[in-house]
This record gives sequence, C-alpha cells and structure tokens, in this order.
Amino acid sequence: MRAHHFPLAVFAGVLCLCQSYTLRSSVSWVVSSNDVVEDADLSEEVAPALLVDSAGLWKHAYPSSNVLGDGADSPGELAKPESDNVAQLSSRLFSYRLEKVKKSGSGGPPPHQEIARTARYIAHYSYWGHLSTISTQDKIKGLPFGNIFSVSDGPLDNSTGVIYFYVTPMDYTVSDLRSNPYASLTFSEAEGEFCRQMVYDPEDPRCARLTLTGKMVEVAPEELGFAKEAMFSRHPVMAKWPVGHKWFFMKLELVQVWLQDWIGGISLIPLEDYFTATPF
Repeated sequence: MRAHHFPLAVFAGVLCLCQSYTLRSSVSWVVSSNDVVEDADLSEEVAPALLVDSAGLWKHAYPSSNVLGDGADSPGELAKPESDNVAQLSSRLFSYRLEKVKKSGSGGPPPHQEIARTARYIAHYSYWGHLSTISTQDKIKGLPFGNIFSVSDGPLDNSTGVIYFYVTPMDYTVSDLRSNPYASLTFSEAEGEFCRQMVYDPEDPRCARLTLTGKMVEVAPEELGFAKEAMFSRHPVMAKWPVGHKWFFMKLELVQVWLQDWIGGISLIPLEDYFTATPF
C-alpha cells in the first residue's frame, strides 16, 4: 500500500467500527441499524417515560418476578408503551432494555383523579406498611418511632378498607401502643410494579403514597374470624409462627386519610368517601 493511502485506510476502518453506535450527550451505546428512530423526541418531558425495566442496576434494586424474557409469551394484556417510537427508543436509551411485563392481578392503579379509589387501591394491594408511634423506649421516649408491619384489609377478592395486623406483645411498637394507641400507617405505591415500570422515584409525587392515621385497637372476638382470614390469606406463613410469642390481631380505626398521588398537593379524603370507594 502506498504511504499516502494509509491515512485513508485507517479513517475508513474507524468509520466501519463506529457504524453501530450513536452519540447522545457524549455517551454512546450500541444500537442495531433497524432500531434507529429518526428525529426521536428526547426532550426532558418525554425521555423519563422511555426508561423501562432492564437487566441493569434498576432491576437488581427492584427485582420482579413478572419480567419475561424477550422470547416469552405473556398471557393477558401487556404493559404497552405510549407509541411505536417509545417502544423502539426504550430498547437502547440509557442502556435500558425493553422487556414485556405481565399485567398485575390488580389491573393497575386507578386514574389519579379518583382519589378515594386510589387510596383504597393502595390500602388493599399493599402487603406491608410503615407504622409510626410515639416511643416508650428509654432513650427516645416521647419521640417518633417507625416499624414495618405486614398488613391486610381483607382477602384479595374482598377489600374492606380496614387495616388488620398480627402482632406480638414482645414488639416495641405494641408497647408504644399500650401507652398511646394512636399511630400513622404509611404505604408507598413503590411497593408494587407501577412506579418501577414508570421509572418514578419513590419520592416522586406521581408515585402515590398513602398515610392512614387513627387508633390501634385489639380486634373484638366477633371479628376475629375475618381478621384471621384477612391476614393468613395474604401472609400464609403467619399461621406457623411460634405460639409462644402470644400473637394477637389488631386493627386501625381511622381518623384521617392522607393521600398524595400527583403533582400539586395532597388530598384529605373524607372517611365516608374512603369506605364507599372500591379498589377494583
């Protein structure tokens, strides 16, 4: 090869190697020639919606048993992107790979405008929540104390809106409740699939959070049958917990329903509206 042709050959080789790459904000990633979308909208408003579940770090932080492989068939309706452009873009944006996700048994959250129904939806489909009490522990006596509890407002096909607990006197929180029975129970929609699929951070107001405040009381004998069905149908392992811990059932008698499920403020939902609504 003549010496003056050598630079041209090197340049042509570099072009061939770069054929399968595209550049956005000084970050490159591999795309196939069939996946390139011309004049794609990568604006600040659209780009977040293009982030979907992947095999990357996000999945490791929020594992999902509902994620299917690329070649798997999904029974029932699938979570679909808003447009064909989104479907193509999401396979490569920020190294996130588009995957099919089976529709959850809940059918997805209600429209955010339906605040009472949204509150009931979160209360019913949450398996656990964060209960805040006023502590009786020596070092933090009189200060807020939070604890995680498994909960249920009824079997999956029977929502009541009343939150039941299965607790032991050995728990610090139960000691707190004996001194002051009032508590707040907080749920986050981040527990389920919706916020992860939409790539909403748990603190994003579009990832709804619900706080139920009220008085914790022991379940009356005539209600024990339903409380047991509510808890054990959703948390079967509880039935095998050691009896020596003297487990018993409690419920939260509501005083206030606080919801944030969208940008622009919170909603205080009247109790009558909350109990009249349905999560289904």
